[in-house]
Amino acid sequence: MNVFLPIPSGTDEGDNVFDLIVVGAGPAGSAAARAAGSCGLKVLLLEKAFFPRDKPCGGLVSQRALGYLDISVPAGLREREVYGARVHYGGQLAAAYSDHCIGTLVTRSELDNYLLQQAVLTGIEVRMGEKVVAYQEEPNSVTVISSTGAYRARYVVIAEGAQGHLKYSVQGRPRKQEFALCLTAKVPATDTVIDAYIRNGIEVHLGLTNRGYGWVFPHAGYFSVGIGGLACSLREPRKAMEEFLCRCGFTAVDGLQRHMVPAGGIRRRVHTQRVLLVGDAAGFVDAFSGEGIAYAIRSGQIAAEQVFELLGAYQKQEIEMFAKRCQTEFGDNLRYALQVAKLVHRFPTVFFHLLSSSETAVGRYLDVAAGQSSYAAFMYWLLAHVPEALLLRSRKGRTA
Repeated sequence: MNVFLPIPSGTDEGDNVFDLIVVGAGPAGSAAARAAGSCGLKVLLLEKAFFPRDKPCGGLVSQRALGYLDISVPAGLREREVYGARVHYGGQLAAAYSDHCIGTLVTRSELDNYLLQQAVLTGIEVRMGEKVVAYQEEPNSVTVISSTGAYRARYVVIAEGAQGHLKYSVQGRPRKQEFALCLTAKVPATDTVIDAYIRNGIEVHLGLTNRGYGWVFPHAGYFSVGIGGLACSLREPRKAMEEFLCRCGFTAVDGLQRHMVPAGGIRRRVHTQRVLLVGDAAGFVDAFSGEGIAYAIRSGQIAAEQVFELLGAYQKQEIEMFAKRCQTEFGDNLRYALQVAKLVHRFPTVFFHLLSSSETAVGRYLDVAAGQSSYAAFMYWLLAHVPEALLLRSRKGRTA
């Protein structure tokens, strides 16, 4: 339950009333603030940290995510382009490369700071170092209480990520099974060493964790190495991470970082009458790959567009349209991603035989990552070829 705290006496309330308050300046919050500012709304963006701030993340931004942006990411922030993947399972390897880019590797602290600065250019107000501790929804407005002040707005967008607690007032507390735990580390290396290891692809290791994987992503001057899996079943995460680093030929490193990621594809409440959840706070995450940036950006934009329409004098929109638009644009894709994750991780041997038997299987997934295909198409293709994979597995078993 939210605790109502009155606006402190002596505060000029007129200066603290906004069309929209956005909580959190990650990709979801910056996208929402930029879209709202571009529409001419009076926007306040509150962020608990000071940017640029460190952000534990693999740093792979899909073409789908880049396509949602209305601005281009400068070349200086694009460390490497990704054209393929190597997938490991049980000592076997499957690999495929595409003739088109499927994503770009960036350092998240730099990308997030850039997206925030682009939002600032639309005329929004930003206050850093202010953590929002509570809010009170009223019939015609929302009062937001931060660590240093109180503000009022017609609507609020919560983009606090997976770690925040404000979202619980909208959707309740999640079950442990609805979160993944990720551990990441930066392993310094020269670009020569990185190119020799894997130049324009990413490396994925299946079977390390329940409904998760390990990864090695090549950046500029370092590898991003990490593991992720359902938090409820990852009992000794640090030990698992150290074993994975050793398996990949990396020495143990200090400064391991951990973060929670919501499992996407689950039906959740994402708004009240005046509060909208976006990005990780709403649970908009790909349950198979763990990608959240694309859906963070797009849900933030949709939220701002919806608020603009709700405030319009001649619009008859309802706030329920926010959830409907998110569902229409990417909800089904997230739902099918969850189904693919369940199938692949429940029957990993069968599906890895399918992946390793033909570059077509990995290539089809790369098309999904590039935004050129859907998880529904990928899942149906996998299911149609399961008998073939079972036959291949049986033949290999007889000849072993």
